[in-house]
Order: sequence, then structure tokens, then C-alpha cells
Amino acid sequence: MARRPTIKDIARQAGVSESAVSFALNNRPGVSQDTRARIRRVAEELGWQPNSAARALSGEQSGAVGLVLARPAHTLGVESFFLQLVSGIQEVLAAGRIALLFQVVEDLDAECAVYRRWWAERRVDGVVVVDPRTDDPRPALLEQLALPAVTVGETGPASASPDSAAPAPSAPAALSALSALSAVRADDAGAMAQVLDHLYGLGHRRIAHVAGLPGLAHTERRIASLRAEAERLGLGSGQVRSVTTDYSDAEGAEATRRILAEPEPPTAIVYDNDVMAVAGVAVASELGIPVPGGLSVVAWDDSALCRVTRPRLTALVRDTAGFGRLAAEELLGLLAGGPPRSRESERPRLEPRESTAPPPAAY
Repeated sequence: MARRPTIKDIARQAGVSESAVSFALNNRPGVSQDTRARIRRVAEELGWQPNSAARALSGEQSGAVGLVLARPAHTLGVESFFLQLVSGIQEVLAAGRIALLFQVVEDLDAECAVYRRWWAERRVDGVVVVDPRTDDPRPALLEQLALPAVTVGETGPASASPDSAAPAPSAPAALSALSALSAVRADDAGAMAQVLDHLYGLGHRRIAHVAGLPGLAHTERRIASLRAEAERLGLGSGQVRSVTTDYSDAEGAEATRRILAEPEPPTAIVYDNDVMAVAGVAVASELGIPVPGGLSVVAWDDSALCRVTRPRLTALVRDTAGFGRLAAEELLGLLAGGPPRSRESERPRLEPRESTAPPPAAY
């Protein structure tokens, strides 16, 4: 294996002292312009790169940011949201030659342990925090560690709880539980209003919502928004309801079977991701329920899966990679000394397709 070049190697080939190499590569005075140029040319020829660990120990930035995902590992391979989100984050970081350190863990306690370890080892300069919880310990921990962070979504309790009909605000709210964190957020309330207006306009009065993981702030916010919008449209609590899952196709299918087996099943189901929506269409087909003739289906996030499924799925379209780019830009702003702030991404847009239609005439 080839040995990595060192400052000593550069000094030997350039015919200067090691201290002169250090001055030249760290943009410090003490060497002439001609010597600085010669040293940098030799360093480039040898393929020398700064040691990120040594830079961190000397008080400089490590040149890396972190992303920890505390979700069941089996749900990651089938959900396109995080692939697109990470793609957007990486696009911005790569332009600045900043590495992304990614780790999957079992739960929130393990995620917090990773942050503590990264901070102690000076592994990252900041972190992108995903899946904010309704009761989230991470903002306080990151504040304590003085680790710059951007949350993708709002932390803290949802603007309206699942037992409340109060609508969630559509304008940018508080940054997070603590002001040292920046946040980028999506308008879940406005998106849910589009979905309910579309289904209500088609004539649906019994609507189910197959949601994601309980305890996630955006899950609770979508549930609260569904109830608030249902009340606005004059639908009773018995006509609209939500069930939570782990986002997987297996749990999405099982939830669909339970819902469609009810004495008065819904005529429309809204799914919190594309994978569960496709699984729901498959279950309806097994049960002999045509989509959309007997059941209308809406997916929260659009994807190629929604567009190649037959019938094509009505879905909320948003620039998920752009969401990731926005988060990365905000984090780089913090690392450059900018103030924390809250930014809202472009509101998702409902794209009606063949999976939604008026309910059966007998309804």
C-alpha cells in the first residue's frame, strides 16, 4: 500500500525546512511568495492532503458534517425520500469539498451517543438533524455541546396535537426548541389541506390516513392537520382517522387490510409515503376493490414508483433534493459564523392522477 505523503516528504523534495512547509500550507507569514508557490507545487505533485484529525485537534474545522438516522434499517432501502434528501445535501457539501459522515442507529439514545462521540473526537463541524420528535432531547444536547446544527423540520410539539382540531401554522415558526439551531421546514398543514380539498371535492366523506412513525413531529402535525381540515369541511371524527406505521410496505399493507375490513370502510386513503401507497393499491386489488372505482389513493411524496404504478398515483410533488440543499446551505452558513434562522421550503403541490376519482355511486 502506498504511504501517504507527509510534510517531511514535501520539505525534503522542496529543499526547505518542515516549518517553512507548515507556514506555506497554512497561509501563514514566514516564507517568500516564490518559496510558498514551490512548496504548494510539490505538495500537489505528491498528492498531499491535510489531515482532518490533526486539523481538528489544532482547533481548525474537520471538513466534515454528520447525519445520523435513527430509524428501522429495513425501512431505508425502499423509501426514496432519504435518498433524495441526502443527494441534495451532498450536492452542496461536495461543491465545498466537505465530507458527509452518515450513520444509522437503532434509537434516539444511540443517536445522542453518536453526537457526544463525534464532538469528543472532533469528527464533525456540525450536523443535520432529521425526524424531529414531539419531545426531542437533541436540541438541548447540541446546544450543550455547542455543535452547530440544522433540523430538517420543526422540533418540539406539533402546533396541534392529534386530539386537537387547532390547525398548524403555515408560516415559518420558531427555529426550534433552542435558538442556536437553524431549521428548514415544510408546510405539512398546507399540503394536507390540498389533499383534503381534492378528495372532498370529488365527493369523499370517509377518508383514512396511513401515517408514519408515531412520535415524529411531522407525523403528529399531519394527523393534527387532517383533523383540523376535516372539521373545517364539516366532517365528523368518525369519518376521518389516522393510523401509524413504520413507513414500510409490510405495515402499510397490514394497515390497509384492517381499514378496508371495517364495517364502513373509507372510500379514500392518504399514505405518508409512496411505498405504503403502492402496497395499499396491491391490497385493494387482492380484495377485489378497484382503484379508483372503489377506493381512491393518495401518496404524500411523489416518486418514480408513483408514476409507473397502474393506475398512476395522485401524489404530493416536492423538490426533496432541494430540501436537502437548503439544509446544507443553512448549516454551512452557521459554520461560517452566520446567525441561526428558520427557512421554509417550497410548499408541496398536489398532482392529481388516475388513482383518485369520485366514490362509488352507492356511497
